[in-house]
Amino acid sequence: MRKSLLVVALVATWFVAGAMPAGAADANWSGDYSLKRFAATKTGTSLAASQWEPDFSDTYTFETDCSGGVCVATVVGGPAPANPTLPQPARYTWDGTSWVHPYDWEWDCYQGEGMPKVWAPAHSDAYYTPQPDGSLKGSWRTDIKSGPCAGSVIMHIEAYPVGRSTGSFGS
Repeated sequence: MRKSLLVVALVATWFVAGAMPAGAADANWSGDYSLKRFAATKTGTSLAASQWEPDFSDTYTFETDCSGGVCVATVVGGPAPANPTLPQPARYTWDGTSWVHPYDWEWDCYQGEGMPKVWAPAHSDAYYTPQPDGSLKGSWRTDIKSGPCAGSVIMHIEAYPVGRSTGSFGS
């Protein structure tokens, strides 16, 4: 009887695993995560890459859905972005290795104290790769297509599950 149950359990597991998208067993980004952007050490060819700003973080709630054949983690809670041109809600697609979020938006180029910002079309790609400790690490690249901030801005990004220690946030 035990042997029969074991065989049924193995067959059921293989059946379910075979029905999942490739890499779906690792594709679960759900719950509350603190997303840290290391803006103080950003690089790139844009004027914006050399403008100092502090590192910043916010906590977001993610839900993963793999029912459509592709796993997508959607931000379902957290603060609204300061830039109204960012697509909402943010959706990250599992590519078998990382969560990827490509999007088009408008960069608001800082021109100095008292000067109006210059808005310009931009494209960003954010990649978060799961780590053995439960955190995710990656990069966020933005290509600003025109204006005084035209060029690239690249920064390191990390995500940590809230309520669980995975190390320090130091930059």
